[in-house]
Amino acid sequence: MSEQQPASVRVDEQAIRALPKAELHIHLEGTFSLIDLLTLARESGADLPGPAATLFDVATHHEFTMPEVTTGGGTGVGKAGLSGFLRFLDWQCGLVRTREQAARTAYSFAARQSASGIRYSDVIVNPTHWNAWHGRELELVDALAAGFDAAEQDGLCVVNIAYSLLRGQDAVEAEDIVRSLVATRPRRVVALSIDGDEKTTGRTGVKFQEAFRIAAAGGLHRTVHAGESSGPDGVWDALDLLGAERIDHGIRAVEDPALIGRLVADGITLNVCPRSNVALGLYPSWSAHPLPRLLDAGVSVTLNTDDPSPLGTTLEADWSAASVEFGYSLVDLAGFAARSITASFADDDLKRRLSDELVAATSELVA
Repeated sequence: MSEQQPASVRVDEQAIRALPKAELHIHLEGTFSLIDLLTLARESGADLPGPAATLFDVATHHEFTMPEVTTGGGTGVGKAGLSGFLRFLDWQCGLVRTREQAARTAYSFAARQSASGIRYSDVIVNPTHWNAWHGRELELVDALAAGFDAAEQDGLCVVNIAYSLLRGQDAVEAEDIVRSLVATRPRRVVALSIDGDEKTTGRTGVKFQEAFRIAAAGGLHRTVHAGESSGPDGVWDALDLLGAERIDHGIRAVEDPALIGRLVADGITLNVCPRSNVALGLYPSWSAHPLPRLLDAGVSVTLNTDDPSPLGTTLEADWSAASVEFGYSLVDLAGFAARSITASFADDDLKRRLSDELVAATSELVA
């Protein structure tokens, strides 16, 4: 990393958009725009669970609060934090009920990424949030792939899918899903993921060890959410039990020097999301976030948005904020772009092309 600038220097978002890059930790469920939700609700004849203007509210003190639909059909106020946020995702994804709606959602995602200068994305899709597709998960993936195909044909961001299990699923269900993925190899599915609230479910590495073994044997990449609401133990489990090639979040690894050493030695990339971590109350502020300490320790780190729509952000906005909060220069941000390309699950030809374009773009911007 280059010498840090004074914290008052902000790298312009236009310059950031000009950097070819990948985004590796972003959930399709967290990218619906407000107009997407209003359109889907109208098409599906569904009531909004609260005022349209406040669906994406991030309350004061960096806590995410959301209106939820109760089991009795009424509405209530969800608890702040990750569990309430996950319920919001269930509600919004439940609005997608047809193949055409799913393909449109995928195409819109690729367009959004392209607007931020993102050239490739490993988007995380957790079908457990998509209520209308239970029992038809592979049909959902195929519909999304059709949207991503159309977007790529139109010159938009290349998108592949990290199919995500939910920590609350049982082991047999997870293994059956992964066997289906390996047997059918759905278009654009390149990886197996797992997400959900670690604090609620506890350590689940042993439960999903066989599912991830099947994925590895079948040629799927592996990325694991860990070290967010749990401590370093979740990251150890992801590495030792699930064979993770990347860690989504992983920020709590900073609490364990031995784990930091393991990440550095094995070249494991952490896909961190500072705005999400602060909004959901893991850290009180950007200044308290361990991203700089992880980088200084030699860990490979990428900078991502996680769930940008409800958090009211874009990747270039978060990178620009990082330039202010952490003193990162444009050259430092180009380092994040380079790591994002290298750690991505894109094919080698695309990686080489994007890396070459990044070198050329960086030289032009800093000249």
